[in-house]
Amino acid sequence: MSALLEESFQYGHSPLRVLVADDHLLVAQGVERLLLECFETVELVSSGEDLIASVRRERPDVVVTDISMAGVNGIDAMRILHEEGYAMPFVFLTMHSDSVVAAEAVKAGASGYILKSSAGEELVRAIQEVVAGRTYVTPTLAVNAIISSERRHYNLTDKQRRILQFVAKGLRSKQIAYELGVSVRTVESHKYAIMQELGVHGTVELVRKAEQEGLIGA
Repeated sequence: MSALLEESFQYGHSPLRVLVADDHLLVAQGVERLLLECFETVELVSSGEDLIASVRRERPDVVVTDISMAGVNGIDAMRILHEEGYAMPFVFLTMHSDSVVAAEAVKAGASGYILKSSAGEELVRAIQEVVAGRTYVTPTLAVNAIISSERRHYNLTDKQRRILQFVAKGLRSKQIAYELGVSVRTVESHKYAIMQELGVHGTVELVRKAEQEGLIGA
């Protein structure tokens, strides 16, 4: 048994619920066997549609999914769920070794991206990292450089940037208004303008997009 898995066993199985989506049954079953050594509950689905339905039925702590699946692909399934307010981390386990594809997934909201060729300990490590609120990408992929080079400039005022920071900390409009000495209506107006500028429609999506674009700390 690997050192990482042995370390997991020292503290018992993690109570995390992991949802695995892959339309290749043998791959999915192999991932399931690996993860059941460390995590208490692992559910398998074979399509993007089933992934969405499963999350709506019972929210998992983390999703591990392939990108290429018949029908709704992994990235689109993630986008749909994030837009609905489901903010659990997504880890993409895929054959796509192109850094551009990896960068697209991270920009779309992925917390992790690893290659099937290097799965095993790395998948367990990736899940541990994303559940802790960090991002994990297979080290051989130059994702950060691509994302940084493609970031656009956003026209936000200093006050809007301060409001964005408060929103990211979980403060409500009334609390932000108190901190800034302005009306709740003013805060809501600025928040709406920020959403329009970033092209998002909800608070969860706003915070995630702001993190991806480097406007707030991830």
